[in-house]
Amino acid sequence: MSNTFTFTIDGVEVQASPGQTILEAADAAGIYIPRLCHMKGLTPYGSCRVCTVMVNGRPQASCTQPAAPGAVVLNDTEAIRTFRRNIIDMLFVEGNHFCMFCEKSGNCELQALAYRFGITAPKYPYQNPKRDVDASHPDIFIDRNRCILCARCVRASRDLDGKNVFQFVGRGAHKKIGVNASARLKDTGMDVTDKAADACPVGAILKKRVGYAVPVGKRLYDQKPIGSDIEAARAGK
Repeated sequence: MSNTFTFTIDGVEVQASPGQTILEAADAAGIYIPRLCHMKGLTPYGSCRVCTVMVNGRPQASCTQPAAPGAVVLNDTEAIRTFRRNIIDMLFVEGNHFCMFCEKSGNCELQALAYRFGITAPKYPYQNPKRDVDASHPDIFIDRNRCILCARCVRASRDLDGKNVFQFVGRGAHKKIGVNASARLKDTGMDVTDKAADACPVGAILKKRVGYAVPVGKRLYDQKPIGSDIEAARAGK
């Protein structure tokens, strides 16, 4: 006897298993819930709040909230879309994102979300913070101007690579990604083959000498919006 149960997302009945999060159940059902800090293979973190949905009338991070029998989830309402646009806007102005010059353009999840939500320019004033870069490593480059503090590199290094190369240091506006060395990335155990080297959703951690291997126009989000792969699974059912 199956122990699965059902709940609804925007009126659509979705099946889930005990222990499955709302985001996981939505992915399996072909319903895209935007996210940035979430990454398959990593323990859910719930920091970016882009995946926030209304669950029985209360806001919850869908990447950490377990699905429950009979739950009523709202994912695509004007209020939620506005909430997500505001978060995306703030992430842009809190850093220094120059998409036209960034090697990650076309593969960047933040940029792709902005396109999906129709954001052409942030509505908040730019903060223009002073952030450093670290090009000391022979194979990996860190540009903290683009970091959105999602902790994907922290979790990937700790949980997948077993190295704990990255951690947050500082608080508030001064919070940033630090490395487990006195100063530079080259002095850590970071290797170009580490999972953490591929975990960044933006252009804050980049591998050297491969930035333009795939030309602009043929990159992951150049032709189809972010989330299209998940929605295609539903369309094929």
